[in-house]
Formats: sequence, structure tokens, C-alpha cells
Amino acid sequence: MDTLDILEEKVLGCTDCPLAQTRTVAVPGEGSIASGAMFVGEAPGFHEDQQGRPFVGQAGKFLDQLLSLAELKREDVYITTIVICRPPNNRDPLPSEIQACQKYLDRQIELLQPRVIISLGRHSLSNFLPKELISKCHGQPREINGLMIYPMYHPAAALHQQSLRSVIETDMKRLPEILSEAHTKPQKGTEEQQLNMF
Repeated sequence: MDTLDILEEKVLGCTDCPLAQTRTVAVPGEGSIASGAMFVGEAPGFHEDQQGRPFVGQAGKFLDQLLSLAELKREDVYITTIVICRPPNNRDPLPSEIQACQKYLDRQIELLQPRVIISLGRHSLSNFLPKELISKCHGQPREINGLMIYPMYHPAAALHQQSLRSVIETDMKRLPEILSEAHTKPQKGTEEQQLNMF
């Protein structure tokens, strides 16, 4: 069975799609599941591609600020992305690229068994709740097969559209309450049943 360390090695050596040819380095997830929270973003950007860590650019700095609103620190949560390599020119990831990376996200969830998965942005949301629109379901937790999904706008959205900043901050401030509620519920189903959602 994989451990997170073995999984990270597989991510770093992955050549399963053409993004491997244009990346600087693949970006595995990082952090802790101490709080029960897993943040799932879209894809590495320029800074992530250079440093091999998720959310270290401007959006990452804003995410750190948001975490403080929820009385959390980066080291309290696990942060990953649905695509492990930077798409050229920060374009949207292609369905084939998302599919190629799906096994890594599935395995992270299986190993960590987070209480709440916070999907950041529409691509991450579509991975968990494909029929939902981020504008309509952000800030509203949904339970699927024993996993709590909490949709939020991507932190980068607030950098491009200032009006979303307060929306994202409000949604993040609700996270402690959602985590607390999730911790009081027994986790349902086996790992295999949880993975069936993907």
C-alpha cells in the first residue's frame, strides 16, 4: 500500500500526460490533516511550478490570510490540487490532464480520510460535484458518501475581482463550524466506498 511519501515520489516522477514535458517540477500535496481539512485547488501556477509546493504565489498568500480567519494555519491543513503540473501559460487544465492526475487525488483522500474537503474554484468543484455552479453553491457544505464537500471560490478569484473578497472571507469564517460539525459525525463507509464517488 502507498504511503504519502511513496505517493509523493510517484507524483514527482509522473510522465502520464504531456504536461510532464513543459513543467519545471510536479507539485505534490503538502501539510497535515490535524484539523480534518483538505483544500483542493486547480493546478500549479508559475511560483508553484518553480518551488514544487502548492499555493505559494499571490493566491497562496491570500489563502494563508483566509486560514487565519478560520483560526487555522497552513500546517494544520492539507493542500493539494486536481492537476499536479502547471498547464502552459496558466491555461485551464484539460479533461484528459485532470483524468491523468485523478489517481493521485483519489489516493490522497483514501490515505488521509479528511473530514471536510474544501474545493477551491470551479474546476475543483466539478471534480466532486459536476452538476453544480460555484456561484450558486459556494459556502454550502454537501455530504457525498460520507465525505463533506465545502465549495469555495478560488482565492485567485478575489485577486481578479475584488467584490468576491468578502464572499470568500465569509465562507472561510464558516469553516470552523463545519469542521466541528463534521468531527461529531462518524465517518461513513469504507475507503473503497468513499472512492466510489469519483
